[in-house]
Amino acid sequence: MEKYKVRFYPDNKSVEVAKDTTILSAAISCGVSISSVCGGDGVCGRCKVIVKSGKVTTQPSGVITPEERRQNVYLACLANIHSDLEVEILPESKLELNQELKNIYVQSEEIELKALAPSRKLFKHSPLANKLYLKLSAPTLNDSISDLERLYRKIREVQDLPVMQTGLANIRQLGELLRDSEWKVTVTLGKRNDTVEIVLVEPRDTSGKNFGVCFDIGTTTISGQLVDLNTKKVLGTKATYNKQASFGSDVISRIIYARNDEGLEKLHSAVTETINHIIKELAQEHNVDLNNVTCIVSTGNTTMIHLLLRIDPTYIRRDPYVPTANFLPVIRASEAGININPRGLLSCVPGVASYVGGDTTSGVLSSALYKEKDLSILIDIGTNGEIALGNQDFLVSCAASAGPAFEGSGVTCGMRASSGAIQKVKISPKDLKVTYTTIGLTKPRGICGSGYIDLLAELLASGVIDKSGKIKLENNNRVRTTDSGREFIVAFKEETDGPLDIVISEADIENLKRAKAAIYSATSILVKHMNFNFSDVKKIFIAGGFGTYLDMESAIRIGLLPDLERKRFFFIGNSALAGAREILLSVDAQKTAEEIARKITYFELSVDSGYMDEYMAALFFPHTDLNKFPSLKG
Repeated sequence: MEKYKVRFYPDNKSVEVAKDTTILSAAISCGVSISSVCGGDGVCGRCKVIVKSGKVTTQPSGVITPEERRQNVYLACLANIHSDLEVEILPESKLELNQELKNIYVQSEEIELKALAPSRKLFKHSPLANKLYLKLSAPTLNDSISDLERLYRKIREVQDLPVMQTGLANIRQLGELLRDSEWKVTVTLGKRNDTVEIVLVEPRDTSGKNFGVCFDIGTTTISGQLVDLNTKKVLGTKATYNKQASFGSDVISRIIYARNDEGLEKLHSAVTETINHIIKELAQEHNVDLNNVTCIVSTGNTTMIHLLLRIDPTYIRRDPYVPTANFLPVIRASEAGININPRGLLSCVPGVASYVGGDTTSGVLSSALYKEKDLSILIDIGTNGEIALGNQDFLVSCAASAGPAFEGSGVTCGMRASSGAIQKVKISPKDLKVTYTTIGLTKPRGICGSGYIDLLAELLASGVIDKSGKIKLENNNRVRTTDSGREFIVAFKEETDGPLDIVISEADIENLKRAKAAIYSATSILVKHMNFNFSDVKKIFIAGGFGTYLDMESAIRIGLLPDLERKRFFFIGNSALAGAREILLSVDAQKTAEEIARKITYFELSVDSGYMDEYMAALFFPHTDLNKFPSLKG
């Protein structure tokens, strides 16, 4: 088999691959991250590269202009390698997947700690794995039970545990370990389904060193926390981009990619590498030995959990849309490729259905929505928008296919919420002067989701766009006409940290409009389906890091959220991660999460005859029916 060497710039990384391998696949093989929103189908146009030297073959593509072709620009997903290559990745095609999302998630954590403080008092402290220091009596002729029974007996003297088990590896070393340690040992007890397992037996007293990690595995972002299981203290939080983004920006693209040769393995490896990187960084920063990290709790949408565990997700997207499993047993973390103590445990928060996963269960748990007397809603705005409605009497949920526009994909100058992203915008109605704030207060590099919501609201208020999203102005220095329609210049290239103007086009506005319509219409139909009106809803919890920068007035002005009293809205930060942490710290919380997942009724939007009408009506700013937005009349 012919093989060729490919070197990527500016990363200066190289890899040897077989003939006819695509440039995108070669990049993934050597850890170079290229944006590919469509998952390699050649339709999004986000994976443009310049072939500086070498020979490739490619399929025709309408997203490559004649001028770009003359400059040897190709789509990495369609370009097959036929010689040694030197490839330059264009700046707009580069995915900064290893960048820690420090700014947004520090603020999100502060919001979450304040908003969700009451829920922390609901559960007894009983972590998924706990350590006990034991002083056993040595055997005698009058007390000659076996070493294992002796250990069980001592544990039961301290804790009432009727059912216990342990692994053969522990039993094999038990006799010598007990005697060498003079019968003084520390046992790590883990809750595995309906059984308590002796996970680990260590000589002497190590009970003061017991740590766990919890993760929210999002389609776009993965965030994790290191927790002292003895004190319940969060030692550190980290977040970074999900490396699976190289295979597609949404769950459907990744489910399709998983059907390719080794596709499932690549998607699994991408998520475990990210998780292991975060665990390693957190452990090093807080001087924690990985052998003392005894358990992990992960939450995420159903597809993300399937990919984490290397479970085929194919049937999630096929009628009748059934996942392989919603409730998963506690397993060894090493079985999923996660690097903590080799015998450490992994628990995944139970999901509800194919498109409502454990992240919704976690959010309902941490927000305590399931204990509310009044009707309440939880809205998690992301690539998959999940909505839960209910109170202490009932819970119902649905999923809205919002797409990645609010996550920075599928829009001309979109980017994720990191340094240089425009997050707040003001436009003067008189002269259309634009003022903005960026994350990190640096020169702008693009626009993130909260920035787009602000921008749309300001474009409406200043008369630049009409209710349908069309740009009305002509002959203005900020409005210009291109081959694909009009666009508005948010920041001129002289202001930016790049070679081009930062703009929003009519096509971008259309994508954003569809995303907001999906969220609003899903929420509206869910409320109607249960024979309520928005006026009956007393609390609306806005979840996720997205809500950290979200301006409530802007979100209502564009019709993303219902027009209700502002005091009914509560920003609660990353409620999915908070729920995972509650489960990490309490077996009672784990049981409650299982009860919540069983209690939630999944509502499939597509079977509601009124959903499409509601969605079409929401394809205006804010809505075709202004009676639904009384504060915006006039």
